[in-house]
Amino acid sequence: MVRKQHDPRDRFVVILARPESVENIGLAARAMKNTGFGNLRIVGRSKVEIACPRTAVHAKDILREASFYADLASATADLNVVFASTAKPRQNFFVLPLDEAVSKMFTFPPDARIGLLFGNERTGLTSAELASSNFRWTIPQASRQPSYNLAAAVLITLFEVFRRLTMGEEIIGPSPFFAGREGHEIPLPRSDQEQCIRLILQKLEEREFIHPTNRCHTTQMLHDLLGRLAMTDRDRKLLLAVFSHAGENGERKRPA
Repeated sequence: MVRKQHDPRDRFVVILARPESVENIGLAARAMKNTGFGNLRIVGRSKVEIACPRTAVHAKDILREASFYADLASATADLNVVFASTAKPRQNFFVLPLDEAVSKMFTFPPDARIGLLFGNERTGLTSAELASSNFRWTIPQASRQPSYNLAAAVLITLFEVFRRLTMGEEIIGPSPFFAGREGHEIPLPRSDQEQCIRLILQKLEEREFIHPTNRCHTTQMLHDLLGRLAMTDRDRKLLLAVFSHAGENGERKRPA
């Protein structure tokens, strides 16, 4: 397949968080090659560990060029929007079905870098890892299996993105989903978004809105709410001004 100079697939980054199986990593790379995506980041493993598994058929170049990170925050720091895959119901995080999540991806400006985050094969993503994303999605399934295999989840997701991008064309071209988005502000890098969320949480703790008995529940819900905002610089300035003003002038009162 011929790639254009500015291939819209290049802004998508696949992130594997704490994968256990080298074979699954190879299969995920193969799924990326099948659908024409090339940016792979791996959290919690080193390049030395990922040799060239036989499962990475015609995709060993993706493994050679993959980036490796010690933690998820480093792996997502420069991305503007992160979508995370989950198979489990999440009490404090809003979860979209896959088709809606993919549609959401294409509402962001073409220059916004988008991360597609997948968790460990056995345990999936932790609540803390989900809090590092803006949106969560799940892949529907008919059986009672607890989840799709990691590589299968990567392939299904990338194929849906690929299908939307190609829209029946043989060569990747501009997608109608991008229409009218050029003038929209790009979300801040995730590192800046997370710093703003931490400052807001700190303000709420100082006012005792967040306290030991509600900390976990409230913190997760706020990460979900503020994450789905996909915060721009303008959003950040407004939020920090509001919470700073409330912290200076509001009365401290613990919620009932």
